[in-house]
Order: sequence, then structure tokens, then C-alpha cells
Amino acid sequence: MSTTYMPKANPAARKWYILDAAGKPLGRVAAQAAVLLRGKEKTTFAPHADCGDHVIIINCAKAVLTGKKLQEKYWHHHTGYVGHLRSVRYDTLMRENPCAAMKKAVKGMLPSNTLGRAALTRLRVVEGAEHNHAAQQPTVWEL
Repeated sequence: MSTTYMPKANPAARKWYILDAAGKPLGRVAAQAAVLLRGKEKTTFAPHADCGDHVIIINCAKAVLTGKKLQEKYWHHHTGYVGHLRSVRYDTLMRENPCAAMKKAVKGMLPSNTLGRAALTRLRVVEGAEHNHAAQQPTVWEL
């Protein structure tokens, strides 16, 4: 795929958005956050350039998982030691650390390269409704 438009690298032009996860499915909020972090909604999007925005996700504790995912879905991670595969059910994860569940969902929807890692640094996840980024004047993004 050839790109005819070459965007300029201007980090000052990045906007700030707020996504409210209260009562919405975790995956839908994460998918919209990934789109905003990559900059895919912009007309000046190029897949090889970092042109995304900053995203603040609030009310992560009030996000819902549909179906039987709370009881049947697991988060598996390896500690690095032999035989140390750890598994946590999503009802436990959402109760104890809902921000980690949201961040993991967004990370899985970003590319596994330097662009994805850079985009993940622009993600802020908050458990409640209060955040400390009011000085950036973020705008609310409706899902």
C-alpha cells in the first residue's frame, strides 16, 4: 500500500479525549481508545507515522463484560520462572484492578511495534470519574 500523504511530526497538535466507560462493554471502549491512540479517525492518517492523540478513560470500574466472560474468561501471564503461569479470572481482575483490565484490552488492539508502544504511553486510565488532566482541556468523545 503506497501512501501519498506524508504527515508532519507535530506532537503539539495532539488533542486530548475523554472516554467514559460507565455501563459500556469493556471491548467497545478499548477499541475506540485504540482508534484514537493510532489516529485512524483523522483524514491525515498514515499507517507508518505516529499521528494519534491522548486518551483518558474514566470510570473503568463501571465497565461491563457481556455474556459469561466474568466467570469464563481468564488473564494468563507468565512470571518468567519455570512452571509459573499465573491465571486470574476476570471477575477478580475487574474487582481488584479494573484499570489493568482496560489497559490490557487496549494494548491488545494496538500494533506490536514501536508505534503501538508509543501510543500506549498516551493512554491514561482512571478507575473513577475524577482525573487530573483538566489543564489539557480534554474533550468528551461519545461512543
